[in-house]
Amino acid sequence: MSEKAKSGSNIAKFIVLNAIGIFMFFITVPFNGSNSIPVDHIVTTIRSIPFFDVVYGAVIVTVGAVLPFLRKTWNKDKVTTVFSILKLLAIPFLIIWLTKAGPARWYDTNMLPFIYGKVVVPVTSLVPVGAVFLSFLINYGLMEFIGVFMRPVMRPVWKTPGRSAVDAVASFVGSYSVGLLITNRVYKEGFYSTKEASIIATGFSTVSATFMIIVARSAGLLENHWNLYFWSTLIITFIVTAITTRIYPLSRKPDTGYNGMNTIPEPVPERGKLVSTAVSEGLEACSNAPGIVEGLTENFIDGLNMALGIGPSLMSIGFLGLLLAEYTPLFTIIGYIFVPFALLLGFGSEAVMMGKACAISLAEMFLPVGIVGEGSPMSQYVIAILCVSEVLFFSASIPCVLGTDIDISLKDIVIIWVERVILSLLIAGVVVRFLFPVLGVPL
Repeated sequence: MSEKAKSGSNIAKFIVLNAIGIFMFFITVPFNGSNSIPVDHIVTTIRSIPFFDVVYGAVIVTVGAVLPFLRKTWNKDKVTTVFSILKLLAIPFLIIWLTKAGPARWYDTNMLPFIYGKVVVPVTSLVPVGAVFLSFLINYGLMEFIGVFMRPVMRPVWKTPGRSAVDAVASFVGSYSVGLLITNRVYKEGFYSTKEASIIATGFSTVSATFMIIVARSAGLLENHWNLYFWSTLIITFIVTAITTRIYPLSRKPDTGYNGMNTIPEPVPERGKLVSTAVSEGLEACSNAPGIVEGLTENFIDGLNMALGIGPSLMSIGFLGLLLAEYTPLFTIIGYIFVPFALLLGFGSEAVMMGKACAISLAEMFLPVGIVGEGSPMSQYVIAILCVSEVLFFSASIPCVLGTDIDISLKDIVIIWVERVILSLLIAGVVVRFLFPVLGVPL
């Protein structure tokens, strides 16, 4: 360890700045009647400014939609071309939302108001604000410090570096957008390979515990089964990720880093020197970190660019998914992929309903719970787990993943989604139908 790393000022910087990062993202505090992480409170406070949601959302969606054409990046490949055109479609959707010029059904709480008020504005507000404080979490040695401890767990189970544990926790405590922001930044800095970044983005970047509360409430699980629901969902999500890392397409992803660079290997501590190696790595990284102002500025610009990239996609793709679910049999047809697995689990007459619920999770993760609203408690519980553990959906997380610099195609994402849904259905179905009765869990 260098003399600079061992200096008192660097040790103080390591402790104080990382403590700020931990506090902002991982410590829930009460504020204005809400119990959440400080970053979320800041975003909520900003959004309380009169007309903020309308003005900010409109600017992000509009500017983000035209930016690829101004930057002349809209046609760099086929997928980018398609998504750039879809982003332009966000502008007429935005105008329809602001002018209330569309059919009355579009203004029901689960249509345009949901997409704009519950997805577009919250996610695009959180990303740049979260990015500012993210510099305290990733720049000053915390990821290197934790990575040394977590490597013996993360590497054999999920084939990712120890530092990826921070991503996983950030997603569950904060949101998938925060997790993806961390993943993208660390990937570009050379600490993740393309395979590792793809595993993390599609396996750990799920909705936060806050979103899970909403799902549990909708499924009638919040009052009596919240802790059981939360922990079973957390465990099943990570079991599914451990399996998908070992099958196509994630298993075929290259081990090279961003733009083909070699990745920076994690240190392997000597026997009996785990703590000293972790401290040494953390302090060394902190001593080489950029200045606070430089780090804050760089992260804010990254976050703003991501918000501009995903804002119009959330608006257009998310609403298109809801329209397809409302006016076409598309998701009923796709659902037949999953019906045999529901039948195998003994859901009988509910199998088609559960298949449609599985399929519609591709459009938006909240929708499946509504599909099984009249179903049995077991079917509701299984779907409540599945809509979180499937991770990938078009109204938010998929555009966020595609908005990163990670080299993963839309085809790969859809295949991974199918795999995750089938695995989630099977594992959750077995746990709820067979294990819960053995444990005496009433449903």
